[in-house]
Formats: sequence, C-alpha cells, structure tokens
Amino acid sequence: MAHRHIHDHGHGHHHGHAHAARPSQPGEHGAERAFALAVALNLAFVAIEAGWGWHVGSLALLADAGHNLSDVAGLLLAWAGALAARVRPGPRHTYGFKRAGIVAAFVNAVLLLGAMAWLAWEALQRLWQPQPVPGVSVMVVAAIGIVINTATALLFVRGSAHDLNQRGALLHMAADALVSAGVVVAGALTWWQGWDWVDAAASLVIAIVIVVGTWGLLRESLHLLFDGVPAQVDLEAVRALLASRPGVTAVQDLHVWAMGTREVALTAHLIMPAGGGDDAFLHATAQALRERFGIGHTTLQVLRAPSPQACDGASAASVCTA
Repeated sequence: MAHRHIHDHGHGHHHGHAHAARPSQPGEHGAERAFALAVALNLAFVAIEAGWGWHVGSLALLADAGHNLSDVAGLLLAWAGALAARVRPGPRHTYGFKRAGIVAAFVNAVLLLGAMAWLAWEALQRLWQPQPVPGVSVMVVAAIGIVINTATALLFVRGSAHDLNQRGALLHMAADALVSAGVVVAGALTWWQGWDWVDAAASLVIAIVIVVGTWGLLRESLHLLFDGVPAQVDLEAVRALLASRPGVTAVQDLHVWAMGTREVALTAHLIMPAGGGDDAFLHATAQALRERFGIGHTTLQVLRAPSPQACDGASAASVCTA
C-alpha cells in the first residue's frame, strides 16, 4: 500500500511519502514459539547436567551447567527483544520498539564473547595444572548437550536469514553444540588415553573458533545500533535506482537505516525540476526499492530545486545545516 500527502509551500515544492509493506517474513508468532521451546529445552538440560554433575562430583559438569544457565538468560533476552519489537508505536515512541531485537543481538554477542573469554582463561589455567576428568560421565552428558543445543539451533535457522536477533540465538546455540562436541571428544580421549590436558586444550580451541564466528554478529549489531546502512543494501545502487526514475535529475539527502531486525527504512529528496511525483510514481518507486533491496518503509520528498539545507552523508560536498 502506498499513500501520499502533498503540501504546497508556495515554492513549488511537494512532499510525498510512500510506504511499502515489508517483504513477507516468517510470522513473529512462529519466532516466539521457537524461543519458548528453546528456553524449555535448555532449562531441562541444565537440570539434568547440574543434577548428574552433583551426583558424580564433577566440577566440570557443574561449571558447564552454569554456562548453559547463562545461555537460557541469553535466549530470554532475545525473546524479550522479539516481543518488544512487536509493541505498537505510540505518541512517545513513533517507531515502537523495533530496535529492541538489534539491542538483544548485541548484548547476546557480548555475553557469548564474555563466556568464551572465561572459558579460555579456565582452559589456560588447566593446561598448566591438569585435573582428572570423569571421562564416561562427561561424554554421556555432553552428548545429550549436542542433541539439545543442535535441536535448539535448528529452531532459528529459518528466521536467522532475515532477523539479526534470531541469528544471535542461532550462533549462541550452535556454539554450545560445538562446545559439547568438543567435550565428548575430550572425554573420550581422557577415558581412553588418560590425557587430562585434552579437556583444556579442546576448550581453548573451541573458544577461539566461537569468538571468530561471533565477532561478525557483534560488529553488525553495533553498526546497526548507530544507524549504519544494513549489509544487504548497496547505498550507491539505491541512489542509482532513484536517480533513474522518470523526471528525477538528482537525489539528495539519502539515508538508509535499520528500524529493527526485520525492517529497513529510507528517506530521500528527489529533485524533479519539471514537477511530477504523483501517487503512481511514488508507489512504483517504493515497490522497486522493496523488491530489489528489501526496503519496506520509504519516505520520499519531491523538490523542484536542490535544497541548500540538504544533509547527505554519502556526498563529501554536501553541507548539513540546522
């Protein structure tokens, strides 16, 4: 749907606002069910791991149970972000809380990096002072962890392609599955060869792998928090598309940013000396932006002459004035 408001300011300038529906995405309710099931599965695993660790006297299992409990906190955070993003806009928050998902993804990445830093520190200490590990018990419980974490990660595969918040949850759970796999291997080698140092060495390697994989999530979420252009949007290609529209001689004040993890917004001035920019033109332009770049919220202002107050970060020659 597109709509347009025209205001005559006595200077031949017209303002047109066209809003295209965002690209069809898997329903938010499906994402909420995924978060609910993920939290339930991981809470059950924490109970199993902590109970068995207490039974066999394994500090390693108890410590990992604490780590998995922090994962539950991360999932709850991501779930809260998804729920907040659905809050309807109001007079005080005209965009609602769509950006909550980006904030949740950023915090999730920070939590995961912090957990890996702790894991690496513990691994380095244990490399110097290896401790006996109950190999068979660790293998069995860690194998359960692989199943739980893999099943949880699969819940977010579909949504992670277009939702940074769900991508953060996916990476978190995939990382835990990798940790559990490493624990199984380390437990097997410890049980078979008696190599107590393998547990620490495997933990250190896993921590490094996870940090490398999580760094991109941290960087992207931080980029979007500061109104950066989303990675899937080529700003110069957007400018070229707008400039190629009939009657447009220049594009000014072009801004593209993420309103949330699912919706991208754009504002721009289109310089059209001969006039134009009716409803059909604005609707077609918004539709082209949606189909090619996934930009679902477009606001276009039609001007007959360039504005001296334009502020366009993409042009070094432009000037921003209050």
